[in-house]
Amino acid sequence: MEVVLPVSLTSAAMFGLLALWLAVRAGRARLKARVGHGDGGDALLARRMRAQLNFVETAPFVLMLIVVIELAGRGGMWLHLLSVAFVVGRVLHGFGMDAEKAGLPRQAGIVITMLTLLGLSIVAVLVGLRVL
Repeated sequence: MEVVLPVSLTSAAMFGLLALWLAVRAGRARLKARVGHGDGGDALLARRMRAQLNFVETAPFVLMLIVVIELAGRGGMWLHLLSVAFVVGRVLHGFGMDAEKAGLPRQAGIVITMLTLLGLSIVAVLVGLRVL
């Protein structure tokens, strides 16, 4: 029996591309600042590194929740849309981290990320309790 998890697969692909984009942005700032290790005191490089790390801190949990919800048979278009929302939130956050002060893109990215993680966690609990 073949198990196909379309939401999980497309989410993993989107997250992989987003990780690459964030790494390239940090790398470009690193080259511009001529810093080989750490942030060298360069504020933009530090912020871009932090944006990349923040994604790495949240994406595995989001992807894991997407996978287990889909394996439980509760996937569908809503899960695709939530995955896309997470990516949009992380892109907004990435661009927002370029600013010295927290502006609307960064704040929106944070809120979208937190709501996505919270929503998926609640759904997983409800599926586990067989309420959904």
